Amino acid sequence: MTQAFDMVVVGAGMVGAALASGLGQNGFRVALVDKQNAPQFDAEAAPDIRVSALSAGSERYLQQLGAWSPILDLRATVYRRLAVWDAARHPLSNLIPRTATEVLFNAADLSATHLGHSATHLGHIVENRITQQALWQCAEAQPSVTLLPGTGVTALESAETHATVTLDNGDTLTCQLVIGADGAQSRVRDLAGIGVTRDQYAQQAMVVSVRYRGEAQDITWQAFHPSGPRAFLPLHSAGDAHPGESWASLVWYDAPETLARLKTLDHEALLAEIQKGFPADLPPLTHIDARASFPIARQHAKHYHHRRVVLVGDAAHTINPLAGQGVNLGFQDAACLQAMLREARRSGADLADRQWLDRYEQQRRPANRRMMLAMDAFYYLFSNRIPPVHLLRNLGLGAARALPFARNRVARYAMGIDEELPAILKQITSRLPGLNQL
Repeated sequence: MTQAFDMVVVGAGMVGAALASGLGQNGFRVALVDKQNAPQFDAEAAPDIRVSALSAGSERYLQQLGAWSPILDLRATVYRRLAVWDAARHPLSNLIPRTATEVLFNAADLSATHLGHSATHLGHIVENRITQQALWQCAEAQPSVTLLPGTGVTALESAETHATVTLDNGDTLTCQLVIGADGAQSRVRDLAGIGVTRDQYAQQAMVVSVRYRGEAQDITWQAFHPSGPRAFLPLHSAGDAHPGESWASLVWYDAPETLARLKTLDHEALLAEIQKGFPADLPPLTHIDARASFPIARQHAKHYHHRRVVLVGDAAHTINPLAGQGVNLGFQDAACLQAMLREARRSGADLADRQWLDRYEQQRRPANRRMMLAMDAFYYLFSNRIPPVHLLRNLGLGAARALPFARNRVARYAMGIDEELPAILKQITSRLPGLNQL
């Protein structure tokens, strides 16, 4: 069976489902293809081990799509403060107490004029399956969007006037444009012949879902160790089943061999290791629900489009997940591409017209590269034990603490409010080796 559409979006994760929803709202005929079936949310179940820190900019985009209210109706945890500090122990540490260098980003300090409303929070921590389910529902609500779950792509051909996508069930889809939103290991990108540059980091990341004694907090923090940061992301109350307890997501970056050893431990032993290895700011843990580890890499497609294929989200770029900015960049890709395709249709152009796809890449590649550079700046600055650098980063944190304007510029950039890389990050990234080929 062959079906005709304006566009085929491959990958119905958060970014792909968001883009399909937006395009459907604009009246495009869209097929949304994904190997997985629709995500299911169970309010009684433990939280998804995969969570994202959705920025204020992403919230605005999700509001436009009609997905934000359903997300809040399920569960999302607001965070109003973000703390960052250097936890490396070194003789120089005794000269500079943590209180002098800890940087606290607080929503109350941000200018409301940059937000368009009162700055009440920095963002929300949301389980990925909740965001994805809300966006699937938005897509299903659009008459011009056809969801094709449980199907994968086996072939892709670009002709002069159309593209043909062959599914693993034998069906074929024709369209003007194929959108690859199928993640870092993108099948669409491979079929289109688009190469990538890739750098594997020495660290890996382990994510652990835990319960702790105490109320749900409104602060998320990262303590930087030479082996990698250790982060606390607050979630929601554990409810009547576990009175007086709340859920959180912990992230532990370290060498692969260290995480391999930690993964072999039983829950009780791992709890003890976490309480010992994390800062004293970590509340008392009571239970581990799930754990997972994954390698981290910086990856950038050499081109964002080729012939009748265009890439968004992780299919186009992956970054160090230090600040959880990956999905926020993906939503920015989706919003930008959606706008370009609206303009292409208004002008009467083919949806794969190079003029409009070039404009999309010209806007998004520099913005994504800036965030890559910013995350790598933090990675290289903090992932070492060299005394002069240790002193430099502590002085830098101290300066950020003392200069609210610079600190707030960084916060607004991370929140997706300001698009320009703050001056302090520009100075750091300009001195980092090996980052000019992104």
